[in-house]
Amino acid sequence: MSTQATARAADRLRTDEPAPRPGRDRGNGGRHGAVASWFDDRTGIAGPMRYLMRKVFPDHWSFMLGEVAMYSMIIALLTGVALTLWFVPSMGEVHYDGPHAPLNGILMSEAYASTLQISFEVPGGLLIRQVHHWSALFFVAAIGMHMARVFFTGAFRKPREINWVIGTVLLLLAMIEGFAGYSLPDDLLSGTGLRVMEGFVQSTPILGSIISYLMFDGAFPGHIIIARLYMAHILLVPALLIGLFTAHLALVMVHKHTQYPGPGRTNDNVVGFRVMPVYAAKAGGFFFIVFGIITLISGLVTINPVWAYGPYDPSPVTAGVQPDWYMGFADGALRLLPGWLEVPVGSWTLSLNVALGSIVLLPVVFTLAGAYPFLEAWITGDKREHHLLDRPRNRPVRTGIGIGAIIAYLVMFFAAGNDIMAIKLGLSINDITHVLRFLFFAGPIIGFWVTKRICLSLQRADRELALHGKESGRIVRTADGEFREYHEPLSDYEMWNLVGYESPEPLELTDGRDAHGVAAPTGRSQKRRAAWSRFFFKDRVAPVTPAELHEAHAHHDQASDRALLAREDVHHDEILEDAHH
Repeated sequence: MSTQATARAADRLRTDEPAPRPGRDRGNGGRHGAVASWFDDRTGIAGPMRYLMRKVFPDHWSFMLGEVAMYSMIIALLTGVALTLWFVPSMGEVHYDGPHAPLNGILMSEAYASTLQISFEVPGGLLIRQVHHWSALFFVAAIGMHMARVFFTGAFRKPREINWVIGTVLLLLAMIEGFAGYSLPDDLLSGTGLRVMEGFVQSTPILGSIISYLMFDGAFPGHIIIARLYMAHILLVPALLIGLFTAHLALVMVHKHTQYPGPGRTNDNVVGFRVMPVYAAKAGGFFFIVFGIITLISGLVTINPVWAYGPYDPSPVTAGVQPDWYMGFADGALRLLPGWLEVPVGSWTLSLNVALGSIVLLPVVFTLAGAYPFLEAWITGDKREHHLLDRPRNRPVRTGIGIGAIIAYLVMFFAAGNDIMAIKLGLSINDITHVLRFLFFAGPIIGFWVTKRICLSLQRADRELALHGKESGRIVRTADGEFREYHEPLSDYEMWNLVGYESPEPLELTDGRDAHGVAAPTGRSQKRRAAWSRFFFKDRVAPVTPAELHEAHAHHDQASDRALLAREDVHHDEILEDAHH
């Protein structure tokens, strides 16, 4: 038998590390250094950790939106773990006997009774519930705002298309997670929401009633839906969220962070702070700021007071019931759909008046959102990597599309409260619904057109500013008697934002034939691509070229004007001094 020394797996992870200097021991950093060396000898973690600690992140307030989402998720997870110690996910019925006197003796589910116990009997339980609910709302809002920032600045372009898709799925999962948690207390409000969800499921063509039966294990409400929602809320969806969030952060590390354009910033570098020690300290402080703000709001603003609603009873119809804001657009879409979309087909009835706003809306919206980076890349034919962000004004069509989508969302969101608006404003609910239906189609178009024109106007203003400088309001008289206004030159930082961008030209439309007159197999696809390219880039303002900039500066002769003004300023100061004496 012979033995042969082989390299350890941990050593192979350190093949690219520099060799330790002679005379130094890997564990001579004291007790902590010895522990670190022990782990490194067995895991090879020193190299990856060194890479992570040296990672550079740019510093801009808009990048904190993603951090708010991450911190809110962590807060929701921590408070959710605490709530599981007392919450009972059961629909078994009990008679309430607790400190909230108005509900004493009322028959209710164990889920609702345990929620009341957490709210009134567990020390700090109500605050934990409030923090958990508010952090979930912050989580969904922060993801939405973070995605809006990514969209308007073009941060989804190569190589970040996969991360954009992950973010889209994260937003959908966050909404599902929020709805599941919102339904767990089994109060009258959440039970009504479950009833609405059951109606959504039943509107699925052909399979709706079967899916509903399997989901509730019988007719609504059944006896098992709370336990199933609890399993999804604390196990299945959180596992998916944590896994996708981890993948999202890993891809950020691999691709490096995007940054706004400016002097010294290129596609090949990142200008900012390293993780250690600056960025980690700032991120840690920001986490506690977010935690503090959520806790402050939770202590001052009541949300979801389940004791005011009472236990769920399928018989009452509760007026003014609305879901949490992030699901409001689905409820609003349901209210905007006309009733005549219920179509009988043979022995079946297609309830499109419900299905289009519920079962169809969410998949369509999130599929279109996830596919947008690939659509734009196909239109532009741009295969390059992009690590510098766009100014929204320099991409007027993309910005207009984003504003149009936001307007469509807001119309559906306000439609979810059409009954409340009718009561408070003293108007007809039918008139409000008709106006909102019109705005759903006309609002995004008008918003797109107005946004596009504003972006083009801002580009033209930037072009004039780059060519001629800032208007100073001071008039210069030259030696030959000419009067002209002095324009102050821009600094390099100001000039960079005005001229450092690309404005693609629309693709040329060909006849779809090659040099031999043979029709290309991709001719029809190229025609569609050229049409989309004209839509995106037909109205464009070309960035200022160096030749145009040199010609404009030579025409204004800013150097001589500055010299004349400087001489006049000195002469003016001498006159004032003589007058003073």
